[in-house]
Amino acid sequence: MNIILGSQSPRRRELMAGLDIPFTSIIIDADESYPPHLQAGDIPLYISRAKAHAYEEKLQENDLLITSDTIVWLNGHMLGKPKDKAEAKQMLMQLSGQTHQVYTSVCFTWRAPRNNATTQNNAIPNHTTLHHSLVDCTDVTFRTLTNEEIDYYVEKYLPLDKAGAYGVQEWIGYVGVTRMEGSYFNVMGFPIGRIYQWLMDNHMIH
Repeated sequence: MNIILGSQSPRRRELMAGLDIPFTSIIIDADESYPPHLQAGDIPLYISRAKAHAYEEKLQENDLLITSDTIVWLNGHMLGKPKDKAEAKQMLMQLSGQTHQVYTSVCFTWRAPRNNATTQNNAIPNHTTLHHSLVDCTDVTFRTLTNEEIDYYVEKYLPLDKAGAYGVQEWIGYVGVTRMEGSYFNVMGFPIGRIYQWLMDNHMIH
């Protein structure tokens, strides 16, 4: 399969590269809004599928598209990417001294021959688009952070492209995270172990 990673995240690209599997990466322009009734893991599930739908018409035979989305979930509320430094600091104050959940959804999209398809003037496509999605969850606990620590991290690392305003692989993760249950790489935004296992189980790689 020609694996296509639909992500602009350098962290996801780095983790995918770590599997030593050839792939290409693209940026998908998709609407990342979601219905307000969705909760927890259903939010990134919806968004990762929306990213797939935005590109699936361009897929060729033997292409496998991987799209993903990550959110931070704290006490029944989602923390997405902060719009500015002030909101980033506010998010970290909320996470300070608390346990939150990180949900990542991964959507696999590919084309397969359509059974018993008949074509006339190419009006009926001879393939169908298939999807498979998974959701991973990790519990993350922060110790109580000082205002000085929060200010230092936000000013130096500018975590405006990260859900919940932090990267676990950065300074704030080194000094602030006291406990984690689940996949570390899921907190980075890509549960790479589960992705590899799915690719192997479904003979997408060998």
